[in-house]
Amino acid sequence: MIQDELYDVGLGQRRTMFGPQGAEGQVEHTSDLNDKLQDFVTRYCFGDIWQRDGLSYAERSRITFAMLIAQGKAHELRVHARGALENGVTPLELREVVVHSILYCGIPAAVEGLRAVEEILAEQGIPQQLDGESDRAQRVAPGTE
Repeated sequence: MIQDELYDVGLGQRRTMFGPQGAEGQVEHTSDLNDKLQDFVTRYCFGDIWQRDGLSYAERSRITFAMLIAQGKAHELRVHARGALENGVTPLELREVVVHSILYCGIPAAVEGLRAVEEILAEQGIPQQLDGESDRAQRVAPGTE
């Protein structure tokens, strides 16, 4: 792969979002089989598109996470949940993307998105108590308000 400014910026973005394993770890395992994909992802995805003005990294992460839910991409959901947290997306915002996806992607897709969020929060030791919504729902049973 040719290393130039676009490539270096992309590798830096991958490192910021996914750590060395998601940057150098991916690139160092480049082979004749996957070299074009790795170059495209590093250079154009993270070195170009993710660097554009108009959306913050957090906004791009929320949008990416929503699109991955819609496509049912389980592995990439987990990768981008980690990246979203690194880009400043809160666990509450990730949950809300999942909840919103119920309307437009369906329950099975939302369940997969929620599994990804739960797994990554547990992996990173982040509590899953976000806003007390589940506690309030349990205190007020339907029809007893």
